[in-house]
Amino acid sequence: MIEYEPPVYRPPGEWRSFLVQATIGCSHNGCTFCGMYKSKKFRVRPLDDILWDIRSTAAMFNQFEKVFICDGDAIAMDTEALLTIIKEIKKDFPKCRLISTYAGPISTLKKTPEELRLLREAGLGRAYLGIETGMDSLLKEVNKGVNREEMLRAGTNLREAGIDLWGIVLIGLAGREKSLENARETAAIVSEMKPNHLSAMNYTPVEGTKMGNQALRGEFQVLSAEESLRETAELIRSLDVTDMHFTSDHASNYLPLKGTLREDREKLLRLIDGALHGEVAIRSEEIRGL
Repeated sequence: MIEYEPPVYRPPGEWRSFLVQATIGCSHNGCTFCGMYKSKKFRVRPLDDILWDIRSTAAMFNQFEKVFICDGDAIAMDTEALLTIIKEIKKDFPKCRLISTYAGPISTLKKTPEELRLLREAGLGRAYLGIETGMDSLLKEVNKGVNREEMLRAGTNLREAGIDLWGIVLIGLAGREKSLENARETAAIVSEMKPNHLSAMNYTPVEGTKMGNQALRGEFQVLSAEESLRETAELIRSLDVTDMHFTSDHASNYLPLKGTLREDREKLLRLIDGALHGEVAIRSEEIRGL
């Protein structure tokens, strides 16, 4: 029986995946808005322990079709060790059609294009990248660890290696005054990066984080439901892409949205407009969460 070191997080779309805890925590763990791994000190688990988890799980149930390698930044692992893990997953789970992981921008940039291609060829199918924002000044302010150019390069490197890139951005991260600017600048970097998927979550203050404490003191203005919807609409309108799969259906979002920008852009905008005019129901604050 696997014993995970909590808390363990995975993207919403990985809810049916077998979770392989290869690393503990996040290698950067310095973002001012994020409290996910504050209780953990980053480390890579011993390879033998990781392989034991995979083999022992497969001995009981080897029918998983998806596997997610966690914690927050498994791409930070030594490439050879990560290749060994991926190959073991492919061997022990014959029905596995997708292996995914979170990819931090700093760790991604430490990998050569050839290393990323090797990971893709071995079976790493998807990487989730926390883009957060396209505003260079805001990336610095929230201590993301990279600037706009570096974030763009990290995402582009993953995509060009053939890895299915899933970007994640945060509505409301710039606060009230720069809300629409954030939407437009974020749309610009996403349009350049060209991920196959984009999820737009809502920034939600987390107690104990720097930004969370600023929000509690009134130094940071968290967006209202209406302001959040307007920023989301501006993001969707400003994205210069067509084939991208777009979601904004995380528990933090006021209005669940999902579609492709080629076919559904206007439908998504109409739904937001309906919510702004009280014609479409939105989630109450009581049921929103992280």
